[in-house]
Amino acid sequence: MNHKITSALISVFYKDGLEPLVKTLHQQNVTIYSTGGTQQFIEALNIPCVPVEKITHYPSILGGRVKTLHPNVFGGILGRRELQQDLDEMKTYEIPAIDLVVVDLYPFEETVASTSEEKLIIEKIDIGGPSMIRAAAKNFNHVAVLSSKTQYQSFVDILLAQQGETTLLQRRELAGFAFEVVKQYDMAISNYFNAETTVLRYGENPHQQASFTGKLAELFTQLHGKELSYNNLVDVDAAMQLIAEFDANAETVFAIIKHTNVCGVAATNTVLSSWQNAIAGDPESAFGGVLVCNATIDEQTAEAINEIFFEVLIAPSFSDAALSILQQKKNRILLRMSEVKSTQSTMTKTLLNGSIAQDIDTGNFTTWLEEGGRTCSDTEKADMLFGNIIAKHLKSNAIALVKNKQLLGKGCGQTSRIDALKHAIEKAKQFSFDLHGAILASDAFFPFDDCVKIAHEAGISAFIQPGGSIRDKDSIDYCKQHDLGMVITGMRHFKH
Repeated sequence: MNHKITSALISVFYKDGLEPLVKTLHQQNVTIYSTGGTQQFIEALNIPCVPVEKITHYPSILGGRVKTLHPNVFGGILGRRELQQDLDEMKTYEIPAIDLVVVDLYPFEETVASTSEEKLIIEKIDIGGPSMIRAAAKNFNHVAVLSSKTQYQSFVDILLAQQGETTLLQRRELAGFAFEVVKQYDMAISNYFNAETTVLRYGENPHQQASFTGKLAELFTQLHGKELSYNNLVDVDAAMQLIAEFDANAETVFAIIKHTNVCGVAATNTVLSSWQNAIAGDPESAFGGVLVCNATIDEQTAEAINEIFFEVLIAPSFSDAALSILQQKKNRILLRMSEVKSTQSTMTKTLLNGSIAQDIDTGNFTTWLEEGGRTCSDTEKADMLFGNIIAKHLKSNAIALVKNKQLLGKGCGQTSRIDALKHAIEKAKQFSFDLHGAILASDAFFPFDDCVKIAHEAGISAFIQPGGSIRDKDSIDYCKQHDLGMVITGMRHFKH
């Protein structure tokens, strides 16, 4: 059902892009109701508008906290035009019907990111805005709602193309978008009140503002060092995701994280040897990294770690002697892990004009199919399990080369799998590792057999990969012809 817009209520915080919309509505003889700064903006364009006070018969009160919260406003938005009773009541109480609501929300998240002053933050909790957006969205059968400045131009195009009318489908889509806007807004407010919000020095780069909302104290006790930065937090998260994959009762794992990627990791029976093997994997990239271990840091290991510059060290505990050594650098961040684990089961990401969510990648493999030219040895199997986890925590395309539970070389974030492999081999050669007898773990399938050929030439003896390529047989046949091991897991681990 098409509905012609004859009246609009406009009350926005951001005026960007508003002018063409207001001019188009005026040209189409739409009566415009407005408030405060928006009213002044419209009148400055020499376009008449009716103050909301003329509808409510009440001025804006309480410092602007109450302007539109009135039955004459919400009656005009929520009135059902197909119900005679609603129409009669609107006439009795002189409530004008409102066909279009243009409202955005106070910048709550931006305020949280820019200040820690609670008074300022609280004043940016919008009350009337979400209420009007929800009301208009609920009554989409008759009312169109614009809840973001990103919608203005496309709506102008609709008005011009359809002579001021909107279709039921268009209004329903606008309503769905509006409810999502309000949901995200309410989530941000809920996070502020139910979690600790910390304003960070800056974001990924110095010109970007940033904040963290969460309860870090549940996961860590900071024993020493400066405040965690945005980049520190991102790498700490990557480190915690990785170390959670390993059973501390079964093996001692030490890992080094740089820009969320593993640049060194090893598992042995002692903390010191695990550290020595991890740093040996790529001592260059370890500079300025985030370190994580699943065992107590002892004095001997602390002395070895103290020789390099690093940002953060995370461990379940530290000996007194180790702390004394590691606290010699005042900015070095030392975090003691608590026994409480993160309960998050989903991850979200904002993109385009919305957000996406997915389950956290908690799996490692769904099958274990020996498809190569021979059965893999126990040592190879142990390295495959280890390498598969490492590849999972590298940015795609990802290749991990492992021997004796030590990362010898890795390629990550490459636009082709063969480039990732070449990078991994070069890294191993750079630090004089012998790849003979090593295994290769890949986060996704081999599209061709070129990877297994190149890896074999470098000394790789076995492969673990999810499979799923229409040309899987090519790689499998090569392994069979050259007596190489290959395990198909059935589980891909893309990471972007």
